[in-house]
Amino acid sequence: MLSIDPSADIQTVITTFETSPGACQDLLDELREAYQAFISRQSGFVAAGLHVNDAQTRIANYSQWERREDFLAMLRSDEMRRRNRKINELCKSFEPVMYDVAESFG
Repeated sequence: MLSIDPSADIQTVITTFETSPGACQDLLDELREAYQAFISRQSGFVAAGLHVNDAQTRIANYSQWERREDFLAMLRSDEMRRRNRKINELCKSFEPVMYDVAESFG
């Protein structure tokens, strides 16, 4: 379960994808499949969420990992490199960025 907690000892990764309304659903389907079949089964995976803006031009992905090394190992795997080539075809750009939770509210 996703939990935004500054005291949690986890790595947060936020990835933004810039896409077009015509490709948004295909990209979302590809990301959903990647999480269901591969990413969520990797060592250190905690949880993730996918968010789509109302114009269907951006997808934001929030994921949590036990350690940054777990995320990097998943990202560098042959399977994820293959998937990222396909994901790259469906968007103008995407960028995963690692963050530490500084504060949470609510």
